[in-house]
Amino acid sequence: MNSIDLILLNLEEVRRRSVKVWRSIPQEYLNWKPDPKALSCLEMIHHVLAAEYSYHQIIIHRGSIENFESPFKGVFFNNTADLLEFANPYRKEFLNSIAALKETALSEIRIDRSDLFEKGYTGYIRSLGDFLLRIPYHEAVHTGQLLAYLRTVGVERPDIWD
Repeated sequence: MNSIDLILLNLEEVRRRSVKVWRSIPQEYLNWKPDPKALSCLEMIHHVLAAEYSYHQIIIHRGSIENFESPFKGVFFNNTADLLEFANPYRKEFLNSIAALKETALSEIRIDRSDLFEKGYTGYIRSLGDFLLRIPYHEAVHTGQLLAYLRTVGVERPDIWD
């Protein structure tokens, strides 16, 4: 296995486990959130899927994008299955673009988001390999949050540690 294969495996494993959690959320809890400022369960799933699309665009453009329009903007579903179906073509495109990379691209390509510093955020320049590893981490953190949501409302949580 090379580094590209390992990154793809990580992305696939995190998504497999996330989907296990996402599909386990009962319909009546999809709009539940722990407080008014938090994302609901379904909003969090939407956020993760939309963020992956955004990350892919950032990779394509090697950094921040001016006038970015996401296909996820203003698109909401009332169930997980339809949201996953909507996101699936974007997911496939993202994975295919990673699979097409040469191993050297992971260290040679730089993702420059230093413009974010000017906007009050943490700006950075990272290697593509570093950036790609942060994407499944983002998803895993939110999946952990959803597991905590399920615990809070007393819903049985799926075993993701297979």
